[in-house]
Amino acid sequence: MQQYKTEQQKKAFYRSSSWESLRQEALKRDNYECQMCKHEGKVHLDSQKVEGERKSIQLNVHHIKEIEDHPELALELDNLMTICLQHHNIEHGRFARKPNKWEEDERWE
Repeated sequence: MQQYKTEQQKKAFYRSSSWESLRQEALKRDNYECQMCKHEGKVHLDSQKVEGERKSIQLNVHHIKEIEDHPELALELDNLMTICLQHHNIEHGRFARKPNKWEEDERWE
């Protein structure tokens, strides 16, 4: 069974035609919408390609069970969900929380 422990192994996987094909299938299944935003009652659609410009990334296809821990599920459609960049960063603990307005204002001491 293929392992995805190193950065090199993960990069090779995410550049593969198998992944790209399945990724497109997941996006289409999820109607090109962030499923977590949808669950919250919001709509976050994929960006539109503008001719002559690089398309901005708005959505990621996320492995619900990560490939490092569950390599057998790496190419399983049921293990994938379309989510926006904000939710993807939250899922991976990479999100730096923006301070609330009152936290930015002068505080009473």
